[in-house]
Amino acid sequence: MSSVQDTVFDIIAKESGIDRARITPDATLKDLDIQSLDAVQIIFEIEDHFKITMPDRDPKFDTESVRGLVETVEKLLAEQATQPVP
Repeated sequence: MSSVQDTVFDIIAKESGIDRARITPDATLKDLDIQSLDAVQIIFEIEDHFKITMPDRDPKFDTESVRGLVETVEKLLAEQATQPVP
């Protein structure tokens, strides 16, 4: 398990009050009974923690599933690493 995945799982568990053991990469936020307001808070926490901006309704990014969230964060962090520091 990657550190990004670990951190995303922790954030989902903390913000939704769900037992971390229920969270799997194949689960969707809907599967985990996470309400839309909680999902927004989870996205905000992920953005804040990783200092990134998640895409809003971008078809190239899956932010509905746990795996999609992890892959989106990893992709954004990789892009960020290749950007020159201002």
